[in-house]
Amino acid sequence: MSWKNDRPVISSDGEEAIRDVLADMIEQKPMAMNLETGRPEQGLAKLVLTIIELLRRLLEQEALRQIEYEQLSEEQIERVGNTFAKLDAQMHQLLEVFGLTEQDLNLDLGPLGTLM
Repeated sequence: MSWKNDRPVISSDGEEAIRDVLADMIEQKPMAMNLETGRPEQGLAKLVLTIIELLRRLLEQEALRQIEYEQLSEEQIERVGNTFAKLDAQMHQLLEVFGLTEQDLNLDLGPLGTLM
């Protein structure tokens, strides 16, 4: 991919590939919603917890990068580790409350694959 004025320039082949992916997505049947679950809050909880899990993974990767480049003190490393451990425990508790599993948070993005 090339760049012009700080923006990506997509080749004609790339444009065609994007059009093909979008056309496939439009032709696919929309995902069916199961409204018979009796727990309408579960869908919203799944979305919110998915976003939180994605952010947690990004922050964890950033923390590991900072540790690798020795940008954190021992005390900061310990605090970060404790914070992630507490967040993990809280996430498992919330998954249990809403009857979800970790796999439920891994959204299928169609031709792009899964989120996590």
